[in-house]
Amino acid sequence: MPASTKVSPRDAVTVKLPAASAYLSVLRTATAGLAARLDFTLDEIEDLRIAVDEACAMLLAQAVPGTDLTCEFELTGDAVRIKVSVLTVDGREPSRDTFAWTVLSSLAGEVDSEVGPDDRVTVMLQKRRAATGAP
Repeated sequence: MPASTKVSPRDAVTVKLPAASAYLSVLRTATAGLAARLDFTLDEIEDLRIAVDEACAMLLAQAVPGTDLTCEFELTGDAVRIKVSVLTVDGREPSRDTFAWTVLSSLAGEVDSEVGPDDRVTVMLQKRRAATGAP
């Protein structure tokens, strides 16, 4: 196969757990482990753990009781993309003019949200590893 048509393997992990704050420690641990695979610094890993926790807190506040929270991680060369989603009671995206959204944006880098079918709300984060300064 010519180099231009080769498909690179997708490094992706999906975690599905009950939509309850008691399970978020599992998600924080998975986030740290995956960020470490990309050689993020300890500070970057901690920022990402807090950002995922904050995104989950936003979503859990409006989750349908008894539903699951899904977190999809996609690892690239120098970044991790994370999508956290849950079925919600009202299909409202998190407000972008809150302190929580500001904190989330400063910790994660790129942040967005969307509403999908059945009022499933998704918060998307992308954090890039800082440049190491090496040539």
